[in-house]
Amino acid sequence: MRRAVTAVVTLLMVAVLGAAGAGASNADTAAPQTRQIASSVLGSDYKVTLTALRSAEDQYAASVRLQVYTQSGGAWKESDRVTVGDVDGWFWYPLTGSGAVCEFSTASTEPAPLTVSLLITPSIGCSEPTHYVVKQGRVYAG
Repeated sequence: MRRAVTAVVTLLMVAVLGAAGAGASNADTAAPQTRQIASSVLGSDYKVTLTALRSAEDQYAASVRLQVYTQSGGAWKESDRVTVGDVDGWFWYPLTGSGAVCEFSTASTEPAPLTVSLLITPSIGCSEPTHYVVKQGRVYAG
């Protein structure tokens, strides 16, 4: 009887731990939480977006992705992307809250100047503006 109880308890533990391990592996492969925080369409040439990506390692950290799209066959297709600032160098909650975008300016010229300034925290304020240039669908430091 004792062996049977031990065997049942062991099987239950293996089942529980196996399920927990499967959940953990699914969480590791899940896509990060994202939120678009700004977007601009420059005529029919370019569409530019800023997207916050929540860190997988730190729930309070985030990265910001700047993406450029060009028209192709009547649809917007991504032509380039860069990370604004450092990877996981922003705070998720200020970045996705009210007033997160301090400056997001663009112009419909070729090359197209682009300036980005984001809220670091409400007490610190906005980041220094970062300047880019979009030329032929590619992003360059400005």
